Amino acid sequence: MLKVIQVEAKLFLREGASVAFAVLFPTILLLVLGAIPALRTPDPKFGGLRFIDGYAGTLVVITLAFLGLQRLPAAVATYRERGVLRRLGTTPMHPGKLLAAQLLVNLLAAVVSVVLVVGVGKAVFDIALPHSPVGFLAAVLLGAAALFALGLVIAALAPTAKAAAGWATLAFMLIMFFGGAYLPRFLLPDVLNAIGQYLPPGVAALQDSWIGTAPSLLHLVIMTLIALLAGTVAAKTFRWE
Repeated sequence: MLKVIQVEAKLFLREGASVAFAVLFPTILLLVLGAIPALRTPDPKFGGLRFIDGYAGTLVVITLAFLGLQRLPAAVATYRERGVLRRLGTTPMHPGKLLAAQLLVNLLAAVVSVVLVVGVGKAVFDIALPHSPVGFLAAVLLGAAALFALGLVIAALAPTAKAAAGWATLAFMLIMFFGGAYLPRFLLPDVLNAIGQYLPPGVAALQDSWIGTAPSLLHLVIMTLIALLAGTVAAKTFRWE
């Protein structure tokens, strides 16, 4: 299992574009936005906080959405289409271990990206560390679990790797929109904001634990239920070949 994880990690690092976008792009975007003086000025619209303070949670959404809905489904669907999973089925190692390694490597990449955002935000722009570290960790892990489970559903149901990429891109764009990546959430209508709060990875829980007191238990429960439901669907419908 450790060898499979090592191989998957090497393959991930060889994908320069994926590494740059998933791990580095959120931090680069934070630096670009923070270079604009107006976005570093406290604003009543954000309760006296700066724009970059409120946007930090959305940067986590970008990381989790890309890994869970772009890279993971495409990689798994490609393995199945090329017969990698079928061939592994003839060896003592179950193909499910390859999926577990994929999940772990992508989760580790997400953690590195989030740590970079938090660390650079604090060091360069004095963005406060998450006010509820435990709640923030729970929000990140459960949000990642929900998105990764949805990505596995796409990989399970898509007939080809190209189809998986198309379906995943649609889901990615929706998650990014409701997560405030395209338009700041305060510019969205209330009904869209309400929907976005309960869609994976739970931007409201991420922001509440970062700049508030703690994430809502309801948000965390919903992320858990989505992860369990989508994970069950993926397990029941997944085809190894």
